[in-house]
Amino acid sequence: QVNLVESGGGLVQAGGSLRLSCAASGSIFRISTMGWYRQCPGKQREWVAAISSTGRPNYADSVKGRFTIFRDTAANTVFLQMTSLKPDDTAVYYCNRCNIVMTSTGPQCNPLDAWGQGTLVTVSS
Repeated sequence: QVNLVESGGGLVQAGGSLRLSCAASGSIFRISTMGWYRQCPGKQREWVAAISSTGRPNYADSVKGRFTIFRDTAANTVFLQMTSLKPDDTAVYYCNRCNIVMTSTGPQCNPLDAWGQGTLVTVSS
């Protein structure tokens, strides 16, 4: 179990950029795949991106080419750089440790720990 604290959300215009951060406690971070998720208004939480302990990224189709996930292992932090933001990206964003699985519709990352408070991203049109 790790504690997760997300930050960096805010209000941005469509086409803009934001960088989210997720600070994790515990040495297990170093050997963990980390994922970003989001919950859009009125919808279920969905997986967005993940990065393995060795730095290999995976992305949901909805954000591929626009979002970049990366990590600073020394700082126990994982980031989500979001560009070309759209109003549909409006959501509360969460991070979590996760396990990548390959499904018939593409990769997914199953969360492992309790959720943090998340950080709200609002994209205006």
